[in-house]
Amino acid sequence: MNLASKRGIQNLLKKYQVRPSKRLGQNFLIDKEVIKKLIRAANLKPKDIILEIGPGIGTLTIELAKKVKKVIAIEKDPKMVKILEELLDCWKVRNVRMINKDILKWNPNYKLLTTNYKLVGNLPFYLTAPVIRKFLELPEARPRAMVLVIQKEVGQRICARTPDMSILAVSVQFYAKPEIISYISRKSFWPQPKVDGAILKIIPKKLITNLEFVDLFFKIVKVGFSHPRKQLINNLSKGLKLERNEAEKWLLKNNIRPSQRAETLSVGDWINLLQSCRIN
Repeated sequence: MNLASKRGIQNLLKKYQVRPSKRLGQNFLIDKEVIKKLIRAANLKPKDIILEIGPGIGTLTIELAKKVKKVIAIEKDPKMVKILEELLDCWKVRNVRMINKDILKWNPNYKLLTTNYKLVGNLPFYLTAPVIRKFLELPEARPRAMVLVIQKEVGQRICARTPDMSILAVSVQFYAKPEIISYISRKSFWPQPKVDGAILKIIPKKLITNLEFVDLFFKIVKVGFSHPRKQLINNLSKGLKLERNEAEKWLLKNNIRPSQRAETLSVGDWINLLQSCRIN
């Protein structure tokens, strides 16, 4: 059975009397080359532990299991869990553990995961931002790398540079180094989504453990982006309750023109503002 083909998937789902769920964003990969690119991007090693999100019928799961020590697959849909468990048993794949949970509600088991694990998945597009944030902000046992299939436009926003930054870009780049490995045609999925996809690789940076620093950083960033079309001096002075001349001095001290807009600042610029601020 070819799990990376439209016909193969349709026949399998028909056997179990299951249809892809639009609500759960179930769009299965039917392009073997995309799967190969995912595997290469993850740079898999025999001792790796892989946490896979949204395995579906196991198209990617089976290939991962061939190359690593263990795959922990988190799947929300109990129908898909049943299908994949039966396939794994039929094909005698013994190094995959299925967990029937919503990834956003699942609390990572730190005994199950180690600092050696990598996060891989063909994510439902609506889950992209919350999943990335969840795993980048883990207090311990963050993944060594994340290789995800996401919506093309979201991938471009995450990897943006000045002068096209956004809160999403700043948030991810504060914690990690993101890179688009490849773009994926919408024709590589079944059912076919309305948008193209991308393979995004994220390498986490050293975790900042000073929570006050992190909280204040994002407070300043959110205020800066509160009205994207307005000048920074307006957003910061109003949002942080600063005198206009005080906000101007603060910006100039960090080589930022008061007339600039938030999207023109890099993560480094925001950090510099934080380190020289006098707000609570």
